[in-house]
Amino acid sequence: MAQRRLGQILVDLGHITEDQLWDVLEEQKQSPGEVIGQVAVRLGLITQEQVTEALAEQWGMAVVNLDETNIPPKVLELVPETMASIYKIMPISLKDDVLTVAMADPQNVAALDDLRNFLGYDVRGAVSTLQAVESCISRHYAAREDSIEDVISSLDDLDGEDAEELARGFDLGGEEELAETQPIRKLLNMVMLLAIKDQASDIHFEPFEDEFKIRVRADGVLYEMVPPPRHLANAIITRIKVMAELDIAERRLPQDGRIELNVGGNPVDLRVSVLPTMFGESVVMRVLDRTVVQLDLNKIGMDPNTLGRFRTMIRRPNGIVLVTGPTGSGKTTTLYSALNEINDIETKIITTEDPIEYDIEGLVQVPVNPDIDVTFANVLRAILRHDPDVILVGEIRDYETAEIAVQSALTGHIVFSTLHTNDAPTGITRLRDMGVPPFLITATVEAILAQRLVRRICVECRTEFEPSDELLMELQLPIEQARQYKFYYGKGCQRCNNSGYKGRTGIYELMDITDDIRDMITSDGSVDDMRNMARTQGMTTLREAGLRLIFDGVTTIDEVVRETVMEDLD
Repeated sequence: MAQRRLGQILVDLGHITEDQLWDVLEEQKQSPGEVIGQVAVRLGLITQEQVTEALAEQWGMAVVNLDETNIPPKVLELVPETMASIYKIMPISLKDDVLTVAMADPQNVAALDDLRNFLGYDVRGAVSTLQAVESCISRHYAAREDSIEDVISSLDDLDGEDAEELARGFDLGGEEELAETQPIRKLLNMVMLLAIKDQASDIHFEPFEDEFKIRVRADGVLYEMVPPPRHLANAIITRIKVMAELDIAERRLPQDGRIELNVGGNPVDLRVSVLPTMFGESVVMRVLDRTVVQLDLNKIGMDPNTLGRFRTMIRRPNGIVLVTGPTGSGKTTTLYSALNEINDIETKIITTEDPIEYDIEGLVQVPVNPDIDVTFANVLRAILRHDPDVILVGEIRDYETAEIAVQSALTGHIVFSTLHTNDAPTGITRLRDMGVPPFLITATVEAILAQRLVRRICVECRTEFEPSDELLMELQLPIEQARQYKFYYGKGCQRCNNSGYKGRTGIYELMDITDDIRDMITSDGSVDDMRNMARTQGMTTLREAGLRLIFDGVTTIDEVVRETVMEDLD
């Protein structure tokens, strides 16, 4: 049955007239991001309470007044404060295994599905205002905020016969039962939600002989969480496998799955990989959160000069644009951002990736599967028969893929791809080593972008300091020249988990393949010669880009020295 529109419900309830509804709709056209209820409130036609009443009518839910609702303590224990805050919900009652939650956005039905998956109860919604929900969360959870330490201490209570049996062997029945117990669910829920909240990229669950570690990678660095008891490792892994819909009876083979969540109205994809090890199964969850990775060239940290040149490169009618750097240096994000910029109705863009990390509307994306011979090279051949304008190849790994990429560029396509090299000039050497003839490199490669990610100093605890001469010498600058600038570091605070860093930004070097560099490639010139020529023609090296961020107070000396090599300024 078609759902009634909110505007019509407001008219039916007598809150606004038909003429006022037309006025609201006209006003909404001027600010398309604003929902109709908020437009009517802003115009002073209705109150927030009347919007709540209409939403409840639209979604067939009850309206709840949280100020007058008595919430039992056992209901509060079911939903951790982190979960309530992220999903903007407030648990209000539990009856016949049905948990009722007040929510500010009843349209977010995916949140109810997530809560069912997390909590193991049937979850139903009731409608309240956002202000009332947030006020109720702060009021009820103020003195009872759960920490991971609290949950782990409650796990110690499971140190009974089931846990002992579990530690000795694989009693599947007992393990499944243990995996479903409330503290284990609660621990996993908190680990996942805290990792998403901290914008982590990976969550590691690692069994060792005497301990079970949980580590989270945020801003490229691993941090260890408080470890749960070792004998519960199998139960925790089983719970993850249940959530990822994997075979819990299979313990000898690697498995891959995914957990789809809708956190705070945003889709979050957890890619789960299970690996059998000497002391049990190890699990890594890759967190793919579209709200963290903004696919926008203006927001990846590229300086204006390099960005302007890169934008020119990606709009050329044909040729190859390569992005190089080690694993985890943000190459994929840069390429996606470039594709996002040129993605329009007139351009056919096809990508082949291993795996596809982000689903982008308007792009035809093909996953690679070597098990059935769906390789980069084979997919690339097929792509050429689909009339593309722009092609993205996840990685050029061998001569066969490089050859087809070159042929694609020669036949009028622009090809984006990645290579694993330390800097831009060595990208040419890598193509030579793969067997691509120099005359084909000069005919097709338009630009090579090298990049790294460095951690940003936390703005809350950023502190100026006087670096030692030894530290400044690592930057390869004259001490007197370096002393002209101010230097900063992060002291560590609650916002950055006492690391001194929050977030990351990129440093880039972009080498245009000019006629002079083409001559060097043809005459088998050295990497150093190409680097020096590119610098005279305006290329900023990785080290120079890093220095700029240090002097601007964005990152630290340690980060730039760690991520860039000394030869940059030879």
